Amino acid sequence: MTDTPWLGDACSLVDAFRSGERKPSDELEAVLGAIESSTLNALPFVDAEGARAAVADADVSLPFGGVPIGVKALEPVEGWPHTEASMVFADRIGDQSTTMVRRLDAAGVVKVGQTAASEFGGLNVSINRLNGVTHNPWQHGRTAGGSSGGSAAAVAGGVLPIATGGDGGGSIRIPAGFCGLVGMKGTAGRIPRGPRTEIAPLTVVIGCLARSVRDVARWFDVCSGYHPRDPYSLPRIDGWERDLGTRDLQGLRAVIAPDLGSAVVHPDVEAVVRDAGEALARDAGLRLVDAPVRLPGLGFEWAMSNLAQLRRDLGDRWPACKDDMTLEMAFGMEMADQMYNLELAATCEAQRTDANERMADVFDQVDLIICATNPDVAFGAEIALNTRVGDQRVGPENNGALTIPANIVGNPAISVPAGTVDGLPVGMQIITRHHDDALLLDLARVVERERPWPLVAPDAPV
Repeated sequence: MTDTPWLGDACSLVDAFRSGERKPSDELEAVLGAIESSTLNALPFVDAEGARAAVADADVSLPFGGVPIGVKALEPVEGWPHTEASMVFADRIGDQSTTMVRRLDAAGVVKVGQTAASEFGGLNVSINRLNGVTHNPWQHGRTAGGSSGGSAAAVAGGVLPIATGGDGGGSIRIPAGFCGLVGMKGTAGRIPRGPRTEIAPLTVVIGCLARSVRDVARWFDVCSGYHPRDPYSLPRIDGWERDLGTRDLQGLRAVIAPDLGSAVVHPDVEAVVRDAGEALARDAGLRLVDAPVRLPGLGFEWAMSNLAQLRRDLGDRWPACKDDMTLEMAFGMEMADQMYNLELAATCEAQRTDANERMADVFDQVDLIICATNPDVAFGAEIALNTRVGDQRVGPENNGALTIPANIVGNPAISVPAGTVDGLPVGMQIITRHHDDALLLDLARVVERERPWPLVAPDAPV
C-alpha cells in the first residue's frame, strides 16, 4: 500500500506498475485520498466508483495502463456532468465522450474525475461561480491559470500524474507556465476534437498538462491522428516517444523575443526567459539571430467573434441565463449581441490574415521563436478582470498577448519551466513552423535534461 500519490511522471508510473513496484489499485486509493484532503479545489467532480471499476481491469501493458487522470470540465465524458464550468449547465450530463477521451480509455487510463476550468473556457483564470477558486500549488491564493487551471493544479500539486487540457488562446500553456509544468499546443488538428466538432474559430486544440516531455510525447502517440469526426484533423504520425531526442538541432536559427513585440512583460520574467533561451541555444547548438518580431495580440473584434459558438450553445436560454454566468462572460455576450456584425466579422478575418502574414514573415528568417509564456508570475486567484498593479497590467487579458498568436495562426508552441521569480514558476514558450511539433519536443527535452525542473510544486499540499 502507499499513502501518497506518485510524484514522478506518468511514464515512470507505468514502469512502476509493470515492475510490480506499484499497484494501480493502491495508486488510485492514494489519489482519491489526496483529492479529499487537498486544499487546491482542483477536481470539483470525482467518479470514485467508476475509477475503482476501471482500475480492477487495468492492463499495465498499455501505454497509460492504470494511470489515474483528470479530464478538464470542458471535455465531455459520457455519464459525467457536462457543465462547461457554468451554473447555466449545472444539471447537464454528457451523452458521449470525445475522441481524445475514447483514445485515452483504449490506452488504459483510469479516469478519476473532472478538473476545474474557467466558465466556457472564456478566461485564463482558475475561478468560476459554479466551483469557486482553484489555487496554485506553488502558493495558495495565486491563480493556477486557465482555462485548464484545475488540470494544472492537480498535476503540479501532486494529486494526479497527468490531466487533459484544451488551448484556444493559451489555456494549456498559460497554466503550465504558472504551475511549472510542460504544456504543448500542437499544430492545429494534431489531436482530433470530435465528435460534433465545432469548426469555428479554428483556434482550439486539445492535449495535456504534464510533468515531463516524454509524457507529452506518449500522449501524442495515443491521441493524435486523423478522425472523420474532425475534418481538419491531421494524418497520424507514429513514434513521438520513440524518436524523442533524435533530431539534429545544431544550427537552427532562433530569435529571443520575450514580449513578442506587443505584450507588457515584467522585467524579472523577461530576464529569466532571456537567460533560459540563451542557455537552450548553447545546449542545443542553436544560432541566435536578430529578427523583428511583432506578433499581434487579441483584438476586440476577435474576442467578439469567438462568442458565436457560446451563443449557439446557450440557445434559447440566453439572455435569461445571464445572471447565472460569470460577470465577464455575460458582459461579453451582451456586447457581442449589440455590436457584432458583418463589418466586425470582416475586420476579424483581416486580423487573422495579418497575423498569419506576420508569423510567416518571422519564419522566413528564423526557425524558432523563444518568448515568455506569461507576462508575469501567477496573479491573485480571485482576479478575473484585467487589473493594474503599479505600472504592470496583470490578469487574463495581458496573458493572452503571448499565447494567442499561435492559436490564431495554428503554429505549434510549447511551454517549459524556465525558473522562478519570487518563488513562483516562469514559463518559457517556444514556437515553430506548422507541423514541426516533434522539433519542439526535442528542444523541450534539452531543457529538461540540462536544467531539470521540479516535477511537482515544493511542499505541494496534496
